[in-house]
Amino acid sequence: MTALALRRNGPGTVGVVPGPRRRVLGLVVALVALAVLLVLSVMIGSTAIAPSVVWDALVHSSAGIDQFAIRDYRLPRTIVGLVVGVALGLSGALILALTRNPLADPGILGVHAGASFAVTVAVGLLGVSDVHGYLWFAFAGALIVTLMVLAIGSTRQGSSPVVMVLAGVCVGAVLGGAREALQQTNPAAFDAMRSWNAGSTAGRSLDVVWPVLPFFAVALVLAVAVSGSLNAMALGDEMAVAQGVALARTRVLAIVAITLLAGGATAIAGPIAFVGLMVPHVARWIVGPHQRWIFAYSAVLGPVLLLTSDILGRLVIRPGEIPVGVVTAFVGAPVLIVLARRKKASGL
Repeated sequence: MTALALRRNGPGTVGVVPGPRRRVLGLVVALVALAVLLVLSVMIGSTAIAPSVVWDALVHSSAGIDQFAIRDYRLPRTIVGLVVGVALGLSGALILALTRNPLADPGILGVHAGASFAVTVAVGLLGVSDVHGYLWFAFAGALIVTLMVLAIGSTRQGSSPVVMVLAGVCVGAVLGGAREALQQTNPAAFDAMRSWNAGSTAGRSLDVVWPVLPFFAVALVLAVAVSGSLNAMALGDEMAVAQGVALARTRVLAIVAITLLAGGATAIAGPIAFVGLMVPHVARWIVGPHQRWIFAYSAVLGPVLLLTSDILGRLVIRPGEIPVGVVTAFVGAPVLIVLARRKKASGL
């Protein structure tokens, strides 16, 4: 076959996977959709701005209220949505491949909980009140908690995906409770963080993006480096070892990449749920089980979903808006229910 390839999904069953040509075509379509959403994200807000005004603001640096709103507010917000969407989509794909758990997302390893707790400590105990101040606290919290989960998830036989997931859930629950308790001690200090806690790209400047980009670049390199090993591990640890895969090294590198991506995204925009859960599943449905293709699609579909949710949040209660984290939760909850009811979701 030229456009389609056959794969064995399980005992006695054969599935059909798109060939390289169709995969490339699908990725091009996704990129076009992303480009359209980037334009719409700049145009749509509390008031709609014509494409000609957007062009003047970006190309000719024209002066005016609309041009100011585009350059200083909507354009940075759109770029933040693009960067955070890529990070969440790719981190979700890495977690799904690493844990082989169909319900896994960046929060399952405690990354969101670690970042949120660190920010809460910075605001409540140290008096940090703006995103520039607590950015690095969030990033450090994500790193520390992920290392804790990695250590707890290690057994005498090596790192276990099952134990790792359980450790992440437990650590996340403990830190989530501690964060809520700390916030109750000084509610006034956390009023300014309400938007961040809900997960939002609104009001984020590019100053909070540039410091995280090098870490995202390192994570991207690591994701590409472990993609082949994760393909082999999908067949089982014994089969992967037989093919020469270093299980411990692969898991450590994947954990580091997940931490850099999901931790950095949480530091920038707050805990945005379900993007890392939905996007890798959609990518797998489109391209099959090949990890590099899943990673490529997830990196494009992540910002597609995030920007779509952000635009919807601006339109639903216009001239007000709903934080993007709330919109993704509304969209993701039904997806989570569907996944949980499937037979394969009952085990890891």
